Formats: sequence, structure tokens, C-alpha cells
Amino acid sequence: MATDQRLRLPIGIQTFSEIREGGYYYVDKTPVIERLIHQSKYYFLSRPRRFGKSLLLDTLRCLFEGRKALFEGLYLHHRWDWQATHPVIRLSFGSGVMRNREELDERIRHQLRKERGRFTQAAAPKTDIPGELSDLLELAHQATGQTVVLLIDEYDKPILDNILDPERARELREGLKNLYSVIKDADPHLHLVMITGVSKFSKVSLFSGLNNLRDITLLPEYTTICGYTDEDIDTVFAPELAGLDRDAIREWYNGYRWGSCEVASVYNPFDVLLLLQNRAFGPYWFESATPTFLIDVLMQRGVFTPQLDQWETEYELLSQFDVDDISTDALLFQTGYLTIKQVEEPMLGYRQYTLGFPNREIETSLNHALLPSLGVENAPSKRRTLFKHLQQHDLAGLETHLKALYAGPPHDWYRNNPIAQYEGRYASVFYSHFAALGVQVTVEDASHHGRVDMTIDFGGHIYLFEFKAVEQLPEGKALEQIKAKGYADKYRAAGKPIHLIGVEFSSEQRQIVAFDVESA
Repeated sequence: MATDQRLRLPIGIQTFSEIREGGYYYVDKTPVIERLIHQSKYYFLSRPRRFGKSLLLDTLRCLFEGRKALFEGLYLHHRWDWQATHPVIRLSFGSGVMRNREELDERIRHQLRKERGRFTQAAAPKTDIPGELSDLLELAHQATGQTVVLLIDEYDKPILDNILDPERARELREGLKNLYSVIKDADPHLHLVMITGVSKFSKVSLFSGLNNLRDITLLPEYTTICGYTDEDIDTVFAPELAGLDRDAIREWYNGYRWGSCEVASVYNPFDVLLLLQNRAFGPYWFESATPTFLIDVLMQRGVFTPQLDQWETEYELLSQFDVDDISTDALLFQTGYLTIKQVEEPMLGYRQYTLGFPNREIETSLNHALLPSLGVENAPSKRRTLFKHLQQHDLAGLETHLKALYAGPPHDWYRNNPIAQYEGRYASVFYSHFAALGVQVTVEDASHHGRVDMTIDFGGHIYLFEFKAVEQLPEGKALEQIKAKGYADKYRAAGKPIHLIGVEFSSEQRQIVAFDVESA
């Protein structure tokens, strides 16, 4: 809702009534909610953490409970039948960490009995967890005469909290599967089911038999069901924007897309709200809970970091997430570190996706986190040195700095770290070091004559880098290629000084052996 008045920022608030009654800003999601309610009955939605999934479910709860006053001024207020209420049962696994099946079962039973107490004071019959949930759904239906709205929040968190211990994660997965198995046979008692989480486990592993569960994660019409759009920032939060660089807000925090690239991209609400509160840019979402597990997996799998901003994949890999089979593509996409940049359908029914960093916050922060695993010690100090050389356009100092950077990793690092087996390790360190600084980096920068390996646009200067391994080509070929291919031509109209830099590595010497510079 647009307003000229400054309101309170709803940081960390997931309760719809508190936001609406407490004088907080609220971005109206009821137009998308209306579409969702009228299209189907069983839904699944995956979104990264801190994107507003819990608030979405609480909004649904208030809507079906008929709390009309909370929706005054919102899209659905005059479009909803407030007499047609439904009992709402909400289960959440968002709080605490469950370390085994016993703790999980105890948490489930506690929630089921608490919900049961809303409909009867009679003791629950002795039965297993599926029986308790079945009885609860039937009881709520009979007690109210209306079918039930079932909302399950953070459905996968008990598994994800234990993902580094596969045996324990499998144990918890089976416990959750035991609970969710009830949903299919409870159909006569259900009006709507909405399940949300971060990851997308296969239906076989968690929702066996529930084949009508509609996954709306990648559907274009639901892209904005969580998160803020540009229009939301410019209208709802207009009173907070004074003194902030609007283009910088977009560059730092916008860019998340699910499905078609034709629809609006969204901002992570957590980032936006903390920016508006602190009045300073920072990696708020990234620093809130980025798992070391992610960094370890990327290094163990030898991920070539310059590829992260143009990661090519298919739908099956984006969905391939289970305890025993987590694809790198699904891990990066579902957790929110990469987003959809392009969708192609070269033939009917076969889609190809190009993923990339959603924004400057993620590119800078993830690469900064990766540097220690790439063998770069004392990364913050080295980042300051890099910035100083770029700020002064000191290419001699830059050469000395980068050579020292490669001289740092100890011998054991090369022997023990799997990524050292990849020749791309040299380019990974190079790219991640610059990207961690937050400068504008373009990898595989295309021109009419080919692609230069890396372009840096900083401080009114353009730097074109070409990387070569001297074991493959004679020395001097990197700079020669930049000139021969005319890579600088596309930048001449900008009127900025252009620096051509050929960087040559030796895997035997584990060092930069040539750093050739020429102005274009």
C-alpha cells in the first residue's frame, strides 16, 4: 500500500495481524493470493530463506478465518466472501533444531495437540502421528462444518539442519514423510493445502502419492508472491528513499527471478528493510546465515567460479535435491545464490536455463566467502590492497599484488585441495578476488571478434584480461590475442582509458609468469 507517511519497518515480523495493526509498511500480496486460491487446491512453493514465506502463510490464515478488518484498503477487501470461513491448521518447523527422529516426533505431536485443542477438549486417542493428523483434519471439518485449510511452513528445515549428517537427515526425512503421507487420503476434509520451504525434495521422497501437488515455484504468474518489486519500493517505501541512491538499491538487492525472464524481478525483503533502517549498503541477507556447507560443496566439486554468473542447466538439475543426491545447480538456485537469467526452449518440452548472480550483494559476498577455500589468506587485507591499486590505476602495483596473491597458498593446499586439479583454479582466484571487491566484473565478455576472459570497469578505466596457461601456449600469446581479436573496439566509444592485460600462468611453477600490459 502506497503512503506518504513514514511507517514502521516490519523487520523480522511474520504475523500479518501485527503488521496491519501495528503501523508497519505492508506490500499487498492479495492480488496474487486471489489467483492462487481460485486456480487449484494443493500447492508447493520453494523460496530462499527470509523471503516472506511465513508471512504469506499467515496472510492466508487470516483470510480464511474471515478477519476482514485486517484487509481494509487491500485488493481483496471488496472481492472476498467474508462469510465463507474455513478452519485453518498451521504446522511449522521453522524454530529450533531437531537432532533425531524422537525430537521431530515430539515437535509434531506438540503442534498437532495444540491445534486439536482449538476444536475440542477431549483427549486425543492413542495412535501414531499419521493417525493424529488424520483425526485432527476430520475433527476440524466436523466441528465447523467446513473443509480445512492446511498450511505447512518450513516443511524441509529439519532435514536441511542435518544435511551434513546424511544418516540423520534420512532419519528425519522419513519422519516428515510419515506426517505428509496423510494429505493424499485426507482430501474429503481439505479445502486448500499450501506447503512452503527452501528446497524442493522429490514427491517420491517426501510426498508419496500426492501427485496433484502443484509446484508453483517456477510459474511466471507467481514470481512476485514473495519479495518486493521495483514498483513496491517506489510506492510503498517511497517515504524511506530520501538520501539513498535508487539505482544502487536496484543493483545491490534486486534481480531474483523464478520462471520467465519477462516477468518482474524481485528484491529480498530482508535486505531492503535493513537498508532502509541502517541507511547503509551491506550484505545483510548473506551474512544472516550463509551455510559453510555451501562453500565446502563448491570447493569439493571444483566449481570454476567465473562460471557462476553464467551457469547453464536444465529443469531436472534445478529440481534434483535430496539427502543422497544434491546437484550443484539445485543447491545454488534453491538457496538463492543464483537466479534465472535466461530461459530457452530449443524444442518443445525441453527447457534450458542460464543462471547467474541476482545482484551485487550475492556476487561480492559469495566470492569473498570462497577466497579462503581457494587458498587466499587474509582476504580482507588483500582486498584493500587491490582497491588501492585500482583506485590509483597503478598497473605495476597490481602486477606485484597479484603475483604475491598466487605465491601465498602453501604447498599442502595444492596437494590436498581438489580444485587444484583444475587449470581453472588460476582464473577462479583472479575472478573471485576482483568480484569480492564489488567492482563491475564481466566474465567471457562478448564482442564481434570473440570473448575476452574478463573485463573490469572501475574508476573511469576499462581493464581487459586474457588468461593463458604457458604449458599449452608459448608465452606472450595472451596479450597478442587481445590485440589480434580487437576486444577493445566495443569500448572505444565510451571515451575511457582502456588497458589490455595478458596474464599467463604456469601450473608447474604455480605462479603468474607473465603480466603484459598495453594501452589501447
